Amino acid sequence: MATHYDIEQDMRYLQLLANSFPTIADASTEIINLRAIMNLPKGTEHFLADIHGEYEAFQHVLKNASGNIKRKVNELFGNTLREAEKRELCTLIYYPEQKLELVKATESDLNDWYHITIHQLVAICRDVSSKYTRSKVRKSLPAEFSYIIQELLHERTEDTNKTAYVNVIIDTIISIGRADDFIVAIANVIQRLAIDQLHILGDIYDRGPGAHIIMDTMANYHSWDIQWGNHDMLWMGACAGNDACICNVIRLSLRYANLATLEEGYGINLVPLATFAMECYGDDPCEEFQPHMNGGATQMDDKTKRLTAQMHKAIAIIQFKEEAKIYERHPEWGMQDRELFKNVDFEHGTITLDGKEYEMRSNNFPTINPKHPNELTFEEKTLMGKLHHSFMISEKLHKHMRLMLRHGCMYAVYNNNLLFHASIPLNDDGSLKEVEIYPGHSYSGQKLMHHTGMMIRTAFQSDSEDAEKQYAIDYFLYLWCGPNSPLFDKSKMATFERYFIADKATWHEEKGNYFKLRDNEEVVDRILNSFHVTGPNRHIINGHVPVHVANGENPIKAGGKLMVIDGGFSQAYHKETGIAGYTLVYHSRGLQLVQHEPFTSAADAIQRGTDIKSTTQIVELSAHRMLVADTDKGQELRQQIDDLQELLYAYRHGFIKEQERKK
Repeated sequence: MATHYDIEQDMRYLQLLANSFPTIADASTEIINLRAIMNLPKGTEHFLADIHGEYEAFQHVLKNASGNIKRKVNELFGNTLREAEKRELCTLIYYPEQKLELVKATESDLNDWYHITIHQLVAICRDVSSKYTRSKVRKSLPAEFSYIIQELLHERTEDTNKTAYVNVIIDTIISIGRADDFIVAIANVIQRLAIDQLHILGDIYDRGPGAHIIMDTMANYHSWDIQWGNHDMLWMGACAGNDACICNVIRLSLRYANLATLEEGYGINLVPLATFAMECYGDDPCEEFQPHMNGGATQMDDKTKRLTAQMHKAIAIIQFKEEAKIYERHPEWGMQDRELFKNVDFEHGTITLDGKEYEMRSNNFPTINPKHPNELTFEEKTLMGKLHHSFMISEKLHKHMRLMLRHGCMYAVYNNNLLFHASIPLNDDGSLKEVEIYPGHSYSGQKLMHHTGMMIRTAFQSDSEDAEKQYAIDYFLYLWCGPNSPLFDKSKMATFERYFIADKATWHEEKGNYFKLRDNEEVVDRILNSFHVTGPNRHIINGHVPVHVANGENPIKAGGKLMVIDGGFSQAYHKETGIAGYTLVYHSRGLQLVQHEPFTSAADAIQRGTDIKSTTQIVELSAHRMLVADTDKGQELRQQIDDLQELLYAYRHGFIKEQERKK
C-alpha cells in the first residue's frame, strides 16, 4: 500500500497518470482489467534466424505459424474431416485469395461450401483468439468486418437461443456477395493471432532472391524485432556509405546470381559495372568467379553467366582495394595483414602467406599497379562514384534500413531468453573477452553489445560529429569480418584465398572461442549472468552457423541452455545441413523446436495443398501453463497496477482531485 511519503515523492508522475485515469472508477476499472490480463495464457513467440532472402519459405512459415495452425485444425476437426479436407482448409487460411479462385472453378455447390467453410473458419478463429483479451482481438480485426467477426466469435450455434442469429449472419454474408472478402479477412486474422511476437535472429539479407520482399512484409507486420546479423550489417554499412560494404553486397549478389534485391528491389544501377567488366575482363574466362549453382545460376544462359562472372571479378578486385584503404586508416584493428595484394608476386603469379609461397589460380589483374596494388585506377574510382551514388539515392533501401534500426539491436532479452545473432567474444578460458571498439575504449559481454549498437546508430545520425560518424561508418567493415566482431568471431574471412589459391589449407577460418565453448554450461551461465538474465529456465538463442543435422549435430547445447536455430533456410545450405531451417516456438506450455523440410513453392502449396513438412521436438515443458503473469509483460503490468493503486490512494486521501470525464 502506498504511504504518505511515497505519494509526495511520486506526485509529478501521478499527476500525469491522472490525465489517463481521471476518476477513482477509471483507475479501479483499469486495475481489474490488468489483473485479469495477467491470468490469460502467455502469447506465442516465434523465433527465426538466417532467412537469407528466401521470401517464399519465410512467408509460408509466417502463414502456417510453423505448423501451429495445422495443429489447431487437427485438434478441432480431427475426427470430423478427412485429411484432404483439413489440408484444403489449411491452404485456404494460408493463401485465401488464390485458393478461393481454385474453389470457385471446381465447386459445384458454392453456397453450401461457403456456409460450411465460414463456420469452420470462425471455429478456428475463436480458438486462436481465446488467449487474448477482447480488446486485443478487436484491434487486430479489419474495420469492414470488425463488428461481424466479433459477433461470430462470441456467439455460438450450441446456444439454441443464438443458433438462428449466427446462421442468418453467415447466410447474409453469402447472399449479398461478401463471402470471398469475409473469408480473406478472417483467414488473415487467424494468421495474425497465431503468432503474438516474432523474433528474427539476424540475416534477412544475401544469397536468396527476395530480401526486399521480406522487408516489405515486415513493414506491415504487427509485432516483431530483429537482432542484427552480419549480412544485415553489410547492407546497413552499404546504406551508410561504406564503399567496402557496397562492394561486398554487390559481390555476394553476383556470386549467388541473385540480383533481384539490388536491381528490382532497390533500383541499384549495375550497368556501369557491367560495362567496366566487359572492357577490363572481356578476354578473361573468370573461372573462379562463376556464379554459385545453388543460387540463380542454373537459370542463366552461358552468355549471362560469363558476364556475371566478369562483373563478379571486377567488383571483387575493387572490394579488396577498398578494404585495404580502411585497414590502413585503422591500424588499431590489427587487420593490415588482410591487404593480400601486397603479398602477390604479379610477375610470377604467386603469393606468400605465413612464409609459404603458393601459386595463384589466375594472374590476370589489368587494374593493379604492382608497385601500388591497393590503389584504384581512374576508371575504378569513377565506377565506385556511380555505385556509391546509386546506393545513397535508393529511397527504398534507406526506408528498409530505417526499419532495421527501429525494430533492431545487437541483442535482446525476452522472457528469460537472451537473443543475439552470432557470438559473444570469449577468452580461451571461457571468460568474457575485452574488445576495443572505440580507440582506447574496450568492453565485454553486455556492454560490448550495447556500445556496438550505439556505434551503429551513430553512423545514421545527422547530428553526429564528422570524425565520430566516419569511424562508425568504417566500423561496419570490422563488424562484417573483424576477428573479434560479435557478428563474425573468426580468425579471418578467407574470401581472397578461396578465389585465388587452390590449396584449401589457406581457406581455413579458425572459429572463435564462443563456437568452441558454447556446449559448456558454465560458460553459457557466465554469458547469461553478464546480461542479467535470471531464473531457472533461461536460455541463449542464436543462429549464424548452420546446424549440420545430416551429420548428427544437435541444435540444443549446454544441457538445453543454448539453442542454435540456423538450420539453413537458404537453398545454398540445404545439402550442407540436410534440412531447410528451424523455427523455435515458445507458447504457454513450453518451448518447441520445429525442423522444416525444403519448401517447394507457394504455387505448389495452393494447387496441391502441400505444406512445409515439419518435425517438432519438445525442448522444454513448463510444469504449469504459463500465464501473462509469468512473462516480462506480467512484470510491466504489476508495476502499472502498483502505480494505479498509488493513484487510488492519492484520490482517496485528497492529494489529487478527481476530474470530470471529457465528453
